Amino acid sequence: MPITPDTLRRYAIARTLFAPTTLPRAIARLGFVQADPIRAPARAQDLTLRHRVKGYRAGDLERRYAALDIEEDFFVNYGFLPRATQALMHPRTPRTALTPARRKQMDAVLAFVQAHGVVHPRAVDAHFAHGKSRNWFGGSSNASTQLLDDMHYRGLLRIAGRASGVRTYAERIAPAAQGLPDDPQLALDALVDVIVHKYAPLPERTLGELISHLRGGAPQWAHLRRDALGRAKERLASATVDGQTYYWSATENPASLRHAPDEVVRLLAPFDPLVWDRRRFEHLWGWAYRFEAYTPAPKRVRGYYALPLLWHDQVIGWGNVAVVDGALHADLGYTAGKPPSGTAYKTALADELDRLRAFLHLEAP
Repeated sequence: MPITPDTLRRYAIARTLFAPTTLPRAIARLGFVQADPIRAPARAQDLTLRHRVKGYRAGDLERRYAALDIEEDFFVNYGFLPRATQALMHPRTPRTALTPARRKQMDAVLAFVQAHGVVHPRAVDAHFAHGKSRNWFGGSSNASTQLLDDMHYRGLLRIAGRASGVRTYAERIAPAAQGLPDDPQLALDALVDVIVHKYAPLPERTLGELISHLRGGAPQWAHLRRDALGRAKERLASATVDGQTYYWSATENPASLRHAPDEVVRLLAPFDPLVWDRRRFEHLWGWAYRFEAYTPAPKRVRGYYALPLLWHDQVIGWGNVAVVDGALHADLGYTAGKPPSGTAYKTALADELDRLRAFLHLEAP
């Protein structure tokens, strides 16, 4: 069957909105869950997982993190991923070399962490009194926090958990090399496969951009990214639709009749894999979605944290959702200017809002 925008749209939905499963299996199947600290009405990682995990509630990932075989780390952006995937990126060699003074600081903090097991940034700051330093966006923050972040990125520390949302740290013990590729190209190919598995079908330009983003997760292999892109194009299946070339795993069939839409309404996170690629979104759904949390309020078109609204195989609008006085408030907008007619949509929307209430630990109205 020919590959059309309709084919790609239904394929994209079916492959990422799989039947809800357990939390470990959902994370393994996604391969990576992007994190974001904004709660409107919950963090992006929770909003992403609620569609894919049975009975998921806001905060479950944070509560269960210590018992899961996952890590917080940088991949193509920051989030949660299986330890086996994280191991492919380490030992990581950041582009900024350590000065002797910085190395001395890290050695002292590492010894402190080893002595205490798990540490809170406040404890490190109280012990060492590193003072303040300028952060990447020009403001001032605790130098101890920046040092811990740098040690985490370099693989000296791991995120042990969170205390009231603040990351706590422990020593990172490097896993045994058994089973890990010796060849950097093989490791990089495995990381590219994680990207494709999560975000396919991928426009050619987006595939290249995501592989370029691996310079954050594996900076030591930045010079190998161009060749990795070439190898990916050779092993992946592809088709050109409306002048855009899309890529996906050669083991999958976008034209499968199993990719039929269901009668479910879903409010999606701004970083959900289904809507993450704004280029693909605009091609497949015919309108431009933008994340506006960092846009000045007078310039916002759809709201501070608008959640794309999926119905059948169409993203028909967006919703700004908030909890006010213990009740769920949803302000919905539609690209057509009005909601779909008929009782099927009204019933499906009511069901989605009920699921949101349960997810947010709210009582039914």
